[in-house]
Amino acid sequence: MAESRKALPVAILYSVAVWLLAGLVQHHWWLQFGCFALSTFLMMELNRLNMLIRIYSRMVSVSFIVLSVAAVFLFPSFRGAFTLMCFIASLLPFYNCYQDKETPGWTFYAFLCLGMGSLADIHLLYFVPVFWLMMATIVYSLCWRTFIASVIGLLTPYWFWVPWMLWQGEGGMMPLVEQVSGLGDIRMPFDFSVLSFQQLLMLAVVILLGVTGGIHFVRKSYLDKIRTRQLYYSFFLIALSALLFLALQPQHYDLLMRILIVAVSPLIGHFLALTNTRFTNIAFFVIAGAVFILTVLNLWMSSFPS
Repeated sequence: MAESRKALPVAILYSVAVWLLAGLVQHHWWLQFGCFALSTFLMMELNRLNMLIRIYSRMVSVSFIVLSVAAVFLFPSFRGAFTLMCFIASLLPFYNCYQDKETPGWTFYAFLCLGMGSLADIHLLYFVPVFWLMMATIVYSLCWRTFIASVIGLLTPYWFWVPWMLWQGEGGMMPLVEQVSGLGDIRMPFDFSVLSFQQLLMLAVVILLGVTGGIHFVRKSYLDKIRTRQLYYSFFLIALSALLFLALQPQHYDLLMRILIVAVSPLIGHFLALTNTRFTNIAFFVIAGAVFILTVLNLWMSSFPS
């Protein structure tokens, strides 16, 4: 199943069915669904261009689709969907910089996407230091030129947005001040009481899948190319960063869960595609069944008015 060419089309049809059941038509979530579709396409390109799995398999994209639609309660947010799309888009040019310090252009585009995403959710900027750390220790592209390119890329969306707001005359610089002040939205760390049962259950499942995929990758990573291993180390770092931010500031769950799904999808996809023992075959159906039950539960609970 993991190597089947039918896996991705089936997953796409499954995702459309979940969106329809969740209220795509009734609630007019067309923009959100469009962002989800583009995010799926970008994950497919991320897998294809970087050969994240050494055999033919679409399990990275399938894992992303299945986990994304399991979080039904995230569907209504257009800002969240747009931010996620920009985050995934940033990874494509970012990984093109691997072991090449002569790539200020690709670095600019990667951070331009992060800057665009931060217009929708300023807290995406929390991951800018993580990207700089990956440039220095994993992608090996950090130098003064790429650093400056990253800063310019981050600022470019604001150079267009601020003059537009000033021309519109909507409060002068206040929209920018309000946008940046969102970074100071700091509350009591480890206060998981702000999260619902649905959110905690989804978090537990994603963490369990991430640990499962991570252990498998560490055990079998010697079979992958060095570049592939480095990219997976970046997924580890992104996932750990998202979990740390989530523990410290749980109120940003919606953004951090989306990013966590992006980082966990290659890990669990690698596990599902490259294992073929009796135990792991059973684990495949257990994981599929558990995520399906979680999706049904979230659909059922989301059907009740809050």
